[in-house]
Amino acid sequence: MNLSLYSVKSMLIKSADDRENDIKILESLLNHPSASALTKRKIEKVIKAIRSGVKGEKDAAYQIEYHYGNGKNWAVIHDLRIEHKGRVAQIDHLLINRLMEIWVCESKHFNQGISINEQGEFVSFSGAKAFGIPSPLEQNRRHCSLLQEVFDDGVVPLEKRLGFSIKPVIKSLVLVSSKARITRPSAAFPGLDEIVKVDQIKAILDKAMDDDNNPLSLAKLVSSETLKAFAERLAALHKPQQFNWHGKFGLPVHLDEEAAVEAVENVEPEPKKSKLACNTCGTAVAYNVAKFCWFNKPRFGGQVYCFECQKNVQVGG
Repeated sequence: MNLSLYSVKSMLIKSADDRENDIKILESLLNHPSASALTKRKIEKVIKAIRSGVKGEKDAAYQIEYHYGNGKNWAVIHDLRIEHKGRVAQIDHLLINRLMEIWVCESKHFNQGISINEQGEFVSFSGAKAFGIPSPLEQNRRHCSLLQEVFDDGVVPLEKRLGFSIKPVIKSLVLVSSKARITRPSAAFPGLDEIVKVDQIKAILDKAMDDDNNPLSLAKLVSSETLKAFAERLAALHKPQQFNWHGKFGLPVHLDEEAAVEAVENVEPEPKKSKLACNTCGTAVAYNVAKFCWFNKPRFGGQVYCFECQKNVQVGG
């Protein structure tokens, strides 16, 4: 199934959160007077993991935005953290098309590749050493499951056609660095084809669209404006994680250090929930809608707008 594409305003709904503040705080803890040699090694390991994760996500984000960031048939969300019923899903990338198909993508940066056996067990490599790692397939399936619950519970209002809600179809992909080696088992198991190199993502999605020849699918086709509004409602659920790095490593915060940490974090107080109103029309705004505006400061200038007024806000102004 082919959907015509032509250039319009970017459908990049949300970019990844910046992790530089976390790295700066962690680097400052390496000089903490109470940090032992063992604690410093643990801190360095966390810094390395954050940087590796950021690199993997940036590589995937580049490929995704190159192909889908400036079209009208796909909406792109990066780094979406959802909390629901005491559970959390940290989703690296979401691609949503006008057929209301949502591709949940987990990006992994394996320097020397991975090996997978017939039981779906994963092994990664570091130099000459091999070590087992949690299954990214199962990790992403948990993300998909929680996202499905969010829709089933009505947290994100669904679009309707002829009185019936259009239920999104959730699909899973695990994106591995294009330079990494993937050793697959001789006998395939369910989900093995969900593991792909990041530079193959367009070919995978194009093939999926071509294979979908069900005429009923076209009945679910929504407008670009509807797709954008739905993706923005979903992105408004984002709840960034706040890290207490001092507490994690058992390091006390000294008075002279507290001001420095506060400056690095650059935390801006949020307006009270009871006083949230659109900057243009004055209409009361839901907290999730306000959060979406705050997390897209380059677009909305730190102001809060209702869904209708968001459509008229000039990017960057």
